[in-house]
Amino acid sequence: MPTYDFRCGGCGKRFTLTMSISERDRKRITCPKCGSRRVEPVFSSFFAKTSRKS
Repeated sequence: MPTYDFRCGGCGKRFTLTMSISERDRKRITCPKCGSRRVEPVFSSFFAKTSRKS
């Protein structure tokens, strides 16, 4: 499952949630610290692990 990074517009806390893509589209995301719904996605890097050897 993918992880998503967010930042709260109310208190400024950054947090990470692990959820499916369909759950991300349906769910109303709230800040775990203050409960605000003013949450913005934060773009971050990612990596992929494969079984292929170089």
